[in-house]
Amino acid sequence: MSNYHIKHLEEYYQVYRKSVRNPELFWEEVAEEHFLWRKKWNNVLSWDFSKPEVKWFEGAKLNITENCIDRHLYINGDKTAIIFEPNNPDEGALLISYNELHEHVNKMANVLKSKGIKKGDRVCIYLPMIPELVVSLLACARIGAIHSVVFAGFSSIALLTRINDSDCKMVITSDGSFRGAKSIELKSIVDEALESCPCVETVLVVERTNIPITLKSGRDFLIAPLLATASRECEPEIMDAEDPLFILYTSGSTGMPKGMVHTTAGYMVYTAYTFKNVFQYCEEDIYWSTADIGWITGHSYIVYGPLANGATTVLFEGVPSYPNYGRFWQIIEKHKVNQFYTSPTAIRALAKEGVGFVNNFDLSSIKVLGTVGEPINEEAWHWYDDNIGKRKAPIVDTWWQTETGGIMITPIPFATPTKPTYATLPFIGVQPCLMDDNGKEINANQVDGKLCIKFPWPSIARTIWGNHQRYKETYFSAFENKYFTGDGALRDEVGYYRITGRVDDVIIVSGHNLGTAPIEDAINTNPAVSESAIVGFPHDIKGNALYGFVTLKETGDTIDHENLRKEINQIITEQIGPIAKLDKIQFTDALPKTRSGKIMRRILRKIVSNELTNLGDTSTLLNPEVIQSIIENRL
Repeated sequence: MSNYHIKHLEEYYQVYRKSVRNPELFWEEVAEEHFLWRKKWNNVLSWDFSKPEVKWFEGAKLNITENCIDRHLYINGDKTAIIFEPNNPDEGALLISYNELHEHVNKMANVLKSKGIKKGDRVCIYLPMIPELVVSLLACARIGAIHSVVFAGFSSIALLTRINDSDCKMVITSDGSFRGAKSIELKSIVDEALESCPCVETVLVVERTNIPITLKSGRDFLIAPLLATASRECEPEIMDAEDPLFILYTSGSTGMPKGMVHTTAGYMVYTAYTFKNVFQYCEEDIYWSTADIGWITGHSYIVYGPLANGATTVLFEGVPSYPNYGRFWQIIEKHKVNQFYTSPTAIRALAKEGVGFVNNFDLSSIKVLGTVGEPINEEAWHWYDDNIGKRKAPIVDTWWQTETGGIMITPIPFATPTKPTYATLPFIGVQPCLMDDNGKEINANQVDGKLCIKFPWPSIARTIWGNHQRYKETYFSAFENKYFTGDGALRDEVGYYRITGRVDDVIIVSGHNLGTAPIEDAINTNPAVSESAIVGFPHDIKGNALYGFVTLKETGDTIDHENLRKEINQIITEQIGPIAKLDKIQFTDALPKTRSGKIMRRILRKIVSNELTNLGDTSTLLNPEVIQSIIENRL
């Protein structure tokens, strides 16, 4: 069945129509033909968004690791599953075959069992981007334990909040991690967190940096000696289709992070199917996502999606700037990477350094480029297209969320004509719609509204761990019988979607609704500007006025700031209209960002509104130090 691999635009429309006319039949065919099941389902789909409740492949039995590892062993056991590229380029890459991965996962699974972990237990994984992270995930899945990965850059407070929320029985961590020229003590962060986590019984420690650590007797164990004596055979636990696979926390716009629960079968089918098509992955390709497995992109498109397709996936421990800004390009040349998936934040940071580093390396292996995490602005898109893809590799600007589990709106390379800043068309089986403020669907083109999805897809998160009511209120209460994404979107004359930003990033100025994303895009076209963030602040006449935080490229540092402010407002006037002009423009060295590269506009809003005592937890930011400088220099 060709439905599994879409190769041109006509085929996309054909398959898409089939997938929305009869979703059950469509997904049943995909699931039946391309995966290994211990027992087939009794019912493909039952759903009710008013509860909300969604079940896919009910009654089916499987283990996701058999689909990601075991079934490849017979023909492709010697094929490389993971290329581990360490932080230090002088440390050689490690190639792990499917046979070796199978052995590592089984051994780790047996270690977990020996420490009392069983089906349904939660295991918190707090590891850097090293092979043990992938192995730990898969070992949990092997025995039916629910993994909860916490990004290994989060503070002890952020860690303990997540451990306690999901009542984890075990933590898997390491002595430390390498990040560029720095090393970070992870074990001590875990020790601090566990002072307030009574649920944790065992801590397993990987030795990566050889930083001295303290092992608490009876609780903490080095993992290497346990693995050395563990059996390499481990029968997979047979799971129900709707058994939870993992919990992953996403920060809410307010308060407590939300533990999104993803279940086994639907998530597997959807991540595998999207991976194959969005990246046009072929048998011998080398695929690389630069995301961290602490985020959904790493779960779906470093681990589960690629491995379910028997792919070779690159695992990178380091950062794009170490030992210099040529590191990404050096890795692409070294491993002849065919698909490269990264964030607009990374692209802008690399673009700022110019093309000197790029031109030192051969990037001719690249077939597909992708972006994820936020909408990409036009300037960054063109830089990426011109310099990295050499105008030959299509860019897939993918829109999706932790909650969706997999990519939802995206071009299909070589099929969908791309358009800068547009995520383009819904993926197969995805039924988006735009809603107005009165809760009515907007059917025409050349409109904007609030982005909703009106039919379930297999990898939708099923609930928030321990709080189904919050799940209902957050995603299903704004519009009847629709999943509300929290994002605004624009649909152009041909039906392409462009994500315009979070709905809470819409600012009403003098009665006009202004989305921040188009204004930021306009500012970023100025050759001196690296990136920008717009927030609203109270204004006596307009109700709200616009405050811009702007980071300059090096060239911009020598420019007269007053003139540049005038230029920026001139661009905004030209591209959007005088209503969108900024009242204040503050130039900053950097913007506060989450570890996944999202600009924390919430903090910026509080700063400009002088709510300085209530900035919330800033310890989970990538660069908390910039906040002080922004406060001191505010206008």
